[in-house]
Amino acid sequence: MKICKVVGRVWATRKQACLVGFKLLLVAPFDTEQGKTKGETVMAVDIVGAGVGNIVLVSDEGNSARGMIGNSIAGIRTVVCGIVDETMVDGKHNKFH
Repeated sequence: MKICKVVGRVWATRKQACLVGFKLLLVAPFDTEQGKTKGETVMAVDIVGAGVGNIVLVSDEGNSARGMIGNSIAGIRTVVCGIVDETMVDGKHNKFH
């Protein structure tokens, strides 16, 4: 699991039936101490109602992702599974809401 920032959305007029009803988001790894994104942007299925600008928890492992949407054969790997309110590193709080 990693912390990412939602940087965009993807709209698909056609998609696998198992993805109907789920938002597709673009997420980038987020450095909570520096307050900025780092690394490659990827697409993730949203199961928590996140939106652009949110700092989120992302699972990037196919079996876990498929389990979270309840479909063992879905063609997904990455899922947004939480919205981060704050972090604490070395006693320093970072709030994200």
